[in-house]
Amino acid sequence: MSDRDYYEVLGVARGASKDEIKKAYRQLAIKYHPDKNRGNPEAENKFKEATEAYEVLSDDQKRSAYDQFGKAGLGNMGGGFGSRAYTDFSDIFGDIGDIFSEFFGGSFNQGRGRDGSRRGADLRYNIEIGLDDAAAGKDLKIELPRHERCETCKGSGSRGGGSTSCAMCGGRGQVRRSQGFFSITTTCPQCQGQGNIIKDPCPSCAGSGLEEKRRTLNIKIPPGVESGSRLKVSGEGEAGMGGGPSGDLYVVTQVKRHPVFEREGNDLVIQVELPVTLAILGGEIEVPTIDGKKVKMKIPAGTESGQIFRLKGKGMPYLGGYGKGDQHVIIQVRTPRNLNGKARTLVTELARELAEEEPRVFSRS
Repeated sequence: MSDRDYYEVLGVARGASKDEIKKAYRQLAIKYHPDKNRGNPEAENKFKEATEAYEVLSDDQKRSAYDQFGKAGLGNMGGGFGSRAYTDFSDIFGDIGDIFSEFFGGSFNQGRGRDGSRRGADLRYNIEIGLDDAAAGKDLKIELPRHERCETCKGSGSRGGGSTSCAMCGGRGQVRRSQGFFSITTTCPQCQGQGNIIKDPCPSCAGSGLEEKRRTLNIKIPPGVESGSRLKVSGEGEAGMGGGPSGDLYVVTQVKRHPVFEREGNDLVIQVELPVTLAILGGEIEVPTIDGKKVKMKIPAGTESGQIFRLKGKGMPYLGGYGKGDQHVIIQVRTPRNLNGKARTLVTELARELAEEEPRVFSRS
């Protein structure tokens, strides 16, 4: 594959929304699809290039890694055709069938085997965690409702195991229709892709071969996740039909706002208020960090409001990588109010000693 920037490939801005990315890819896919450009290797390469870009930019976790580190940041997460051998275009449809279903007005039969089996659906589980858990990582137990293989009929869908071949699709589980340049294969609406019709449906699952159950799963949230991070748990989605493989579970994190720390990428920002005397004379203070500890930080004499100090390596961990961001400490000097007589006298003497001038107006140039 080429080394072109993924945003450039799709012709979108770096801040483009998912809908904009999807729309841009849809236009390129229709234009360069191999069924429309038979014998045109240049169009095929552009189709692959656009698909690789879409697979990364449509995935929140991959896009975040790409935005920070480029293609090198994808590591083993994969980046479309650049990370696997290319065999045929049906593999593409399996990965991004939702887009192609929009093209052709129907659902693409994703993951159907020759024996009528179908891969189970993927599941999404949203979970909210605190910023401190996002920094340290967390082991969680979640209760997940999902469809599993029916124990009564062992997934066959039939009470007695009997079935007849579907007349509409001839037992193939798919029907083919032509539309313009494309010849499209879709799931048979009569047998739902099974290729056969159950004679005596199982009473427990009504012939589907699946029944709903609730499972408790142990989930490990890695350090460094942010809102929108999507964690894949392979094989923990819906069970497949007809003995097909299970889908995957995607755990999507939402990080709650912290009362003290503000997150900016992998950096953290905290505001600390200093007494005016400490700002004038300087000294040492203790500053909280996201791991629950405190670190000592020197305050130089003459520190002013708005000054920013950096605590290197005290920010958020890099997701799936090494090292941490920094913590930035913004100083706010606290001006005392309601001075008593003695304090006012001392401040007056200090002003006289320092020969304080009138307020100065700064030029913007």
